Amino acid sequence: MSYIGEFFRAFGENLIEEVKFSDMGEEISHAILPKSIASFDLAGFNVVLSDATIATWGVMILITILAIVLGYRPQRIPSSKRQQIAEIFVNTLMKLAQSTNMTYEQSEKIVPYVGTIAVFISLTNLVVLFKISPPAKNIAFPIALALFTLVYVIVMSIRFVGLKGFLKSLIYPQAALLPFKILDYLIKPVSLSLRLFGNIFGAYILMEFIYLVIPIVLPGVVGLWFDIADGILQGVIFTYLSITYIGEVIEGAHMYDHDRKLKEANAH
Repeated sequence: MSYIGEFFRAFGENLIEEVKFSDMGEEISHAILPKSIASFDLAGFNVVLSDATIATWGVMILITILAIVLGYRPQRIPSSKRQQIAEIFVNTLMKLAQSTNMTYEQSEKIVPYVGTIAVFISLTNLVVLFKISPPAKNIAFPIALALFTLVYVIVMSIRFVGLKGFLKSLIYPQAALLPFKILDYLIKPVSLSLRLFGNIFGAYILMEFIYLVIPIVLPGVVGLWFDIADGILQGVIFTYLSITYIGEVIEGAHMYDHDRKLKEANAH
């Protein structure tokens, strides 16, 4: 019993020593700010490489390697584990896309982009496991992703239903909704970017706070959600919404034509 008492006494003393309350705001501010890794002059401009930039390019290189490895010499009947993993991932995205009114052929066309976005966002969020700041805590990162995705949604929607079909989706079910539908396309990138930024930034701040206050045991337990699960979840949500936006246009265009045919049939 004396050994147990000594253990808890020593543990308590070490815990008290580890708990930090002084200059907490300064420490968190230091953790939030981007860290400059290197800088150089390029055509008269000073280019700064931050930790977020290095992490982003590192993830892109990793995704390229994964794509080469998982897609190397594919077989019609998969026999390797790597091809089976790749097909499970692709089939999951295909089923998700088809559940939003897309055909099989349309789903095939969007999977490369939405799949890349899902993996890219998830991996850039998971770099925090290596004590690297996640790029999404910089508002410029999610805004760029959201704007690029919005352009992609509009282009693919027009490709699937045509320009007329896209315009029909803007006035379905009532033409009076046109201003609100246009406003919705302005809100979409704001919603996508702020959701990603808010969750990652908030989780990062919380984890930094926990590391500063109670750096023993608790960060590891809480980090299972905020560092791992939440980072992957944000990639899933961003991908799901991107697919849903395209599905909404397809549904609106088809329902517009369907209702118009019904009205013409009833008129005769």
